Amino acid sequence: MELFEYTATELAKMIVKREVSSEEIVCCFLKQIELVNPHLNAAVQIFAEEAVMAAKKADSVRHPTTPLHGVPFTAKDVFEVEGKISAAGIMERKDFRPAETAVAVQRLLDAGAILLAKSNCPPGGAGGESDNPVYGRTLNPFLPSRTPGGSSGGEAALVSARASSLGLGSDSGGSLRFPAHCCGVYSFKPTTGRVPNTGAYEHPGGLTDPRTQIGAMARSVEDLELAYGILAGPDPRDSGTFPVPVTSSASAAKRLRESGKGLKILYFGSDNDLSPTAETVVAVKRVAELLRHLPYTESLSEGAPPYCPKKSLDVSQRYWQSSDLSGLDRDKLLTDWDVFRASLALEFKKWDVVVGPVCATPAPEHGTVDAVTFQYTLAYSLLGCPCLVVPAGMSSEGLPIGVQLAAAPWNEDILLAIGLMLQRELGPGPRPLRLLNT
Repeated sequence: MELFEYTATELAKMIVKREVSSEEIVCCFLKQIELVNPHLNAAVQIFAEEAVMAAKKADSVRHPTTPLHGVPFTAKDVFEVEGKISAAGIMERKDFRPAETAVAVQRLLDAGAILLAKSNCPPGGAGGESDNPVYGRTLNPFLPSRTPGGSSGGEAALVSARASSLGLGSDSGGSLRFPAHCCGVYSFKPTTGRVPNTGAYEHPGGLTDPRTQIGAMARSVEDLELAYGILAGPDPRDSGTFPVPVTSSASAAKRLRESGKGLKILYFGSDNDLSPTAETVVAVKRVAELLRHLPYTESLSEGAPPYCPKKSLDVSQRYWQSSDLSGLDRDKLLTDWDVFRASLALEFKKWDVVVGPVCATPAPEHGTVDAVTFQYTLAYSLLGCPCLVVPAGMSSEGLPIGVQLAAAPWNEDILLAIGLMLQRELGPGPRPLRLLNT
């Protein structure tokens, strides 16, 4: 098996055991980027020389102690990296080289990871398609006429194409979840406030966008949990982060075993407003049936979503336009947002986990993504819920279909615990055979 088929967790263990060198792994992924990027336009800045040098240095350490020692990763171009062009898809920033590295990137570097490249995104990281005037459009690894999604579409494309073992992205309304769905990979958006946005474009602190949260993409839930444990934790420069203890999936499993109480899970195939494809509904039901047989499931109920989709879309659209709102209109927006948050929070008193589509369709055609495309993800951003996306099906066109699992804020451990169990049945996600056989 090629080295790029292994997960980041597996690679880290192989390096520690000296079964393979970091340099071999880094060179393998750099070669894969070289092979697939002309077909994808996903990597916009590649740090080949620096990455190989870092790998050589990692290999010289006799007894590695950091969790991602020598493992390569990639990062969305909204994250600043000291001395490296960080355009964020904006023409005015096409030559911008920041003096500091974003906290999330630095935490991965401090954990021993090696940055291979930065990936494409919409201008400023805002939008549903990874297309901008600096670098152009990123294509879907499964079908070039379709989008890889946005705004973390470049990351999803690289991870899917086996050109990255771990991708760092961000999510304000679905920007990790939608691309993961489009490209057939796993993604994890922690609770808003878990990971500092310091050093991400236009997000110096917690007041600039109370929905935005940084998270990871990978081809396994183990990798997502590993990255989450590294990334989580407050930063004094980000007023929106909180010192809430991080608990593991193992501790959640132990807690559930000892309590004798199982999880109450709600699932829905449609929000009764925007009808998904039949194949999307099948994918949701597949995940639901897998959850039914988990040892921690007390009840599994099919029903309506625990929120009004029209209200979440309306509040989100008004928020996106809030800079143009008058004082009274802005007050009305914040009041409506609070009412929506309170309503959804009460629903999570009834349900431990809610399962549904990520999007009504598989990856849309380029130029067709709009606000409605995110109707299934927006509600959870408004409350700040942690969300896990798992690849759970394929369309007749050969496009991946993801399923979204959400929990109440600060309950990441529960999602990761059941995600690990789901992964045993779902596997690492589909391979984009057209691209990998090129």
